[in-house]
Amino acid sequence: QAQLVESGGGSVQPGGSLRLSCAASDPKFRNYNLGWFRQAPGKERELVAAIWWSSTSTYYADDVKARFTISRDSRTNIANLQMNSLKPEDTAVYYCAAKVRGGSSWDYWGQGTQVTVSS
Repeated sequence: QAQLVESGGGSVQPGGSLRLSCAASDPKFRNYNLGWFRQAPGKERELVAAIWWSSTSTYYADDVKARFTISRDSRTNIANLQMNSLKPEDTAVYYCAAKVRGGSSWDYWGQGTQVTVSS
């Protein structure tokens, strides 16, 4: 069964860094756009960053631009989210998701990984 498995969450002080990884188990994900969403308590899930299947385009939410970087390795089928200059408002459960290229919905989701930014 095709799966997305996140890793790399944890606790960090404001200004610190974390690197999240999303391992896509099925080779078909090479033809999928990959995204990172987050959901904070009491808030809706929001798209933070995405990278196209070809790695030629990326998307970032306004409040993470210049702080977060999304990348993917086509050989290992792993997508990474490098998060720098973390703020308390970045605290959330982060989810990896996959959408087939040309598709309109995110069809596959990981189980989520907690990121906590606190002093």
